[in-house]
Amino acid sequence: MKRKKSNSLLGMAFFGPALVLLTVFLFIPMILTLVFSFTDFFALNPGLTHFVGFENYINIFQDELFLQSFFNTVKFVLIIVPCQSLGALGLALLINRVTICKKYFKVAFFVPVVMSLAVVSTLWMQIYSPEGILNTLLGNLGIAAQPFIHSAKQALPSIALMSVWQGVGYQMIIFLGGLQAINPALYEAAEMDHASGWQKFKDITLPELKPLCVFVFITVTIGAFRMIVQPMVMTGGGPSHSTYTMVYNIYETGTVNWEIGIASTMAIVFAIFVMILTVIQSILTRDKEEKKHVNKKTKNL
Repeated sequence: MKRKKSNSLLGMAFFGPALVLLTVFLFIPMILTLVFSFTDFFALNPGLTHFVGFENYINIFQDELFLQSFFNTVKFVLIIVPCQSLGALGLALLINRVTICKKYFKVAFFVPVVMSLAVVSTLWMQIYSPEGILNTLLGNLGIAAQPFIHSAKQALPSIALMSVWQGVGYQMIIFLGGLQAINPALYEAAEMDHASGWQKFKDITLPELKPLCVFVFITVTIGAFRMIVQPMVMTGGGPSHSTYTMVYNIYETGTVNWEIGIASTMAIVFAIFVMILTVIQSILTRDKEEKKHVNKKTKNL
C-alpha cells in the first residue's frame, strides 16, 4: 500500500505542473470565454458589464462584416483543402518513385513548413508585387501583369496559393510514410494479374491510404479555418475586406476594439465549427476492422 501511495504521489508530482499550466492557460480561458460570450464586457470599462443572454449570438449573425469574414474563410477552405491535399498526395507519389536524391527532395519541399508564416508572407508579397518575379514571368509569356493581392477578386486565391506552397510539404511527408508502409506484395500480386498503374493506384494505394487521406483532409480544413497571419501581413484584411477571416475578425474585435463579449461569442461559434469537424473526423476514421468484427457478431447472432 505504501509503495502504491508513493507511486501515486510521484505520478502527481510529474502530472501536477502540466495540470496547473493547462488550467491557467486553457481551461480557465475557455470557461471565461463562454461566460463573456453572454455579456457586453468591454475591456476598457469592465465595471459596466451586463448579462445580455443570447443577444451577442443574434447580433453577430446580423453583422455584415462577420458574415463576410465567415464566407471568406469558407472560400479559403474550399480552395486550399483540395489543392493542398491532392498536391501533397501527388508529390508523395512522385518522390516515392524517385531513386536518386530522394532525401534532397524531401528536405526541399519540407523547408517552407518550418519557416515562419510572417517571413513566407513577406516573401510572397514581393513575388506578387507589380514588378515582382511572377509578373515578370507572365510578361515574358505575353500575359498582362496581374494585381494579385491588390485586387479584391484575386487576393484570396493568391493567399491560398501561397498557403498551399507553404504547407504542402507537411502533408507530403505524412503520405510518403503511408506509401512506404504499404506491403509491396500487394503490388507484386497486382502485376501478376497484369493490372495497370491506374488500377494499382485505385485498388491498392487509395484504400491503404484512406485513413491518412481523412486525417490530412481534416487537419488541413481546421488549419485553413484558423488562417490569420497571411492576410494580416499581406493585405490587412483587404482589399474591401476580401481577405478578412473569422480568426482575424476575432483578433481585431477583442484586441483592437476591446469588445471582449462580442469577440468571445465569435470564438465560441468558431469552436463549434471545430467540434463539428472533430466529430466528422471521428466518424470517418472509425476502424474498419472494428466494423467487420461487429458485422461478424451480428451474423453469428
